[in-house]
Amino acid sequence: MPCLLAVIALMFPRLLLAVLWFFTDWFSGVFSSTLWPVLGFIFLPVTTLWYSVVINKYGGDWSAFNIVLLVIAILIDMGSWNSGYRNRNRR
Repeated sequence: MPCLLAVIALMFPRLLLAVLWFFTDWFSGVFSSTLWPVLGFIFLPVTTLWYSVVINKYGGDWSAFNIVLLVIAILIDMGSWNSGYRNRNRR
């Protein structure tokens, strides 16, 4: 089940963010204001998901492993920007 959730998170991060936001209390206490999760939803959805996992599951402990996975999440988000730009220019 956790592997399936990880695959869904990587394929549809914004959908998972919306489901978690509306149907669970996963983000309660993670962000100090509503602005950060909204910006994360728009620009960095995978990074926002990983940040919330570190806060909820690891207690906010930013070990080397968590930082490396945060950098990977940022690279995944930036890669999606590049593919969107490339597809837009083909039309």
